[in-house]
Amino acid sequence: MEKHSMLYEGKAKKLFETEDPSILLIEYKDSLTAFNAQKKSTLSGKGSLNNKISAYLLEFIGSRGIPTHFVKIVDETHQLVKKVGIIPLEVVVRNITTGSLCKRLGVKEGVELKKPLLEFYLKDDALEDPIVTEDHVSAFEWASPAEVEILKRISLEVNKLLKERFLQVGIVLVDLKLEFGRTPDNTVILADEISPDTCRLWDISSGEKLDKDRFRKDLGNVLESYREVWERISKGEKR
Repeated sequence: MEKHSMLYEGKAKKLFETEDPSILLIEYKDSLTAFNAQKKSTLSGKGSLNNKISAYLLEFIGSRGIPTHFVKIVDETHQLVKKVGIIPLEVVVRNITTGSLCKRLGVKEGVELKKPLLEFYLKDDALEDPIVTEDHVSAFEWASPAEVEILKRISLEVNKLLKERFLQVGIVLVDLKLEFGRTPDNTVILADEISPDTCRLWDISSGEKLDKDRFRKDLGNVLESYREVWERISKGEKR
């Protein structure tokens, strides 16, 4: 499909119209951002890796019955997706304590939770994506009670599927951030991306971080870590 006018440019992606009004074209950028874009950089090849990783993972969970916006990968940095109305919530599922959870609650990092912990955040860069409760979601009608249950169910199913898939290649899924949209008939489906930008991934043996924390914490080898994730999942091999 041809790339038509740009609808939106975010921190990591651009979104374009196509000749089909129900299909959009996503372009993955080489940009890296952290701390609500207060820290920025560019890394050649990063967009290509995230495009391939996200396409692979969305196709994988789609084959397991999870409804997603993914249609097909087009080339190194582009993929086609269904047009949806984005629900203004981010759903974070945590399996191990780290990041803002430790900062907010003063808990030790690296503790494996007895069951996945699910959190909602409001999608609002100006407010730095504040954490919200289900009562907030209901009060401000960001999603209906029935939709909230769908978000929770799908998020936990995706977490389970990806946790198992990553373990097969020697990677621990520490946590992940998911976003959702509504189709024209108001069906809720998974949207956005699943990549080392939106997941925390640790090597099962060494504990080495293989995700955007390498950029956040100035650990170096960001591109190499993203490539490692792609190589493992695409070839089904441990390292």
